[in-house]
Amino acid sequence: MTNPPVCNYEGSDYQQSFWEQGGREYEDRAEAIALKKMLPKSGKLMLELGAGAGRNTARYAGFERVVLLDYSTTQLAQAQQKLGRTDQYIYVAADIYRLPFRDQKFDAATMIRALHHMADAPKALKQIRNILRSNAVFILEFANKLNIKSILRYWLRLQKWNPFSLEPVEFVKLNFDFHPKAIRNWLADLGFSIEKTRTVSHFRLGLLKRIIPARLLAALDGFFQPTGEFWQFTPSVFVKAKTKNGIQTDEASLNVIDLFKCPDCEGEKLEENQEYLHCPVCESNWAVRDGIYDFRERMKSKV
Repeated sequence: MTNPPVCNYEGSDYQQSFWEQGGREYEDRAEAIALKKMLPKSGKLMLELGAGAGRNTARYAGFERVVLLDYSTTQLAQAQQKLGRTDQYIYVAADIYRLPFRDQKFDAATMIRALHHMADAPKALKQIRNILRSNAVFILEFANKLNIKSILRYWLRLQKWNPFSLEPVEFVKLNFDFHPKAIRNWLADLGFSIEKTRTVSHFRLGLLKRIIPARLLAALDGFFQPTGEFWQFTPSVFVKAKTKNGIQTDEASLNVIDLFKCPDCEGEKLEENQEYLHCPVCESNWAVRDGIYDFRERMKSKV
């Protein structure tokens, strides 16, 4: 394997245990506010990277079609149960370091609570840049190492890693925090221009979440989020970036087979069969099971 390791939520009840039963209503509401302020009102084709069980997918209702991408098929199956199998949603299991999409196909993408699992964040971001069209919007959320708690802990010598340094810190295996300046540098190097920055989860304290209703706490968070344009000291930061002007390709395709390429050889003429996609260039076959396109590993033989 030449690619970095992937954090796999296969078989996890993450949506239920972390979000629904984990006391995260405030964070969910606060993130919804940030997304609403940053999302285009409408669009043709959206790519949701790290879609999980579809927690945010309904918030992209202004787009004609949404591609939900996750490494875990069980997470995507949960999203299917929630959202249904309709023409609006396309479910794709794939490695973000080997995205199975043709270049410049999407006019928007989001990556919420997923970058912190990337051992090679610049490589992942480059893959995303490749599939975005000219003037496309990319909304990225990242875990911020330069948060107030980590700064205080560093000053009190309760942690060894320096929150002011630019390199990512892996505080738990395949869980990384990033410096805001490093994120800005990586995006700029890839040809993105940053339009908005919002700081999120200003009040992520157990005591506050217990005594103040989540709706009110999220509203207060939304009031302070625009200060992210000036400083970023919250545990979560949202960035709205846009691809700079370049060669405009044809209109974003809504034909499913036209979106894909082979992640092995990058051949773009995949042949659609009932239970798999076939690449005539390298003879790879990619399974299609229960409405999920699975590009993680090639099939050993045709179905």
